[in-house]
Amino acid sequence: MVLPVETEERVKRRALSVCQDHLRKVLDITRKVPQMVDSFAISDITHARRVFSEIKTAEEEVDVARRLVSRELAQIGAILINREDFLRFTNLVSEISDFCEGIGYWVLSIMEHEWKVPTDIKEELMKLSDVVLETVMRLRETALTLSYGSSKTLEKAKEVELAEQMVDEIYRKLEVKIISSDIKIPAMLLLREITMLLENAADKAEDASDAARILSFAM
Repeated sequence: MVLPVETEERVKRRALSVCQDHLRKVLDITRKVPQMVDSFAISDITHARRVFSEIKTAEEEVDVARRLVSRELAQIGAILINREDFLRFTNLVSEISDFCEGIGYWVLSIMEHEWKVPTDIKEELMKLSDVVLETVMRLRETALTLSYGSSKTLEKAKEVELAEQMVDEIYRKLEVKIISSDIKIPAMLLLREITMLLENAADKAEDASDAARILSFAM
């Protein structure tokens, strides 16, 4: 049976809506990462603990939203021939929230152990977290263009790529600064883990923007 064009368009909008809502929640958790790093920079452990608690709650909301996407796509069924592309996009976006939780956990661990970290490294870490957030914000904008044609999506996806390149540049310089410092080994290892997770989050945003490019051609 040939399905009406309106039916296919409607299910595409339905799938896109739940994917965009899921990404909105991931952006919400990503916004908390610079807050966490700011708390670290000023040694405010009370605020850091509160923000990390918010990250944990936000991560649960992301998981609920991800399951909703899976359920919606299962209900839509064969009507949506590119549902695997929607699922891939959502799974890539979900990984960003996992990285954010890891960042919060290790930042708080350094603070609780009262390991000393130089101010300049804290400042660079703040800069890195801000640019990672910028990358995910650009990803959100890319997803919002999916209803307006592939050319607009491709344009916005390029902005994600450029933001991710900025992350790479800051990340590499910060890595050298960390390993060249006289920070205690446990703190150094955790700082490198934090920077790697930040860089991974930006990489995953770029991967998700590539997935959005593919989606744009079917919308």
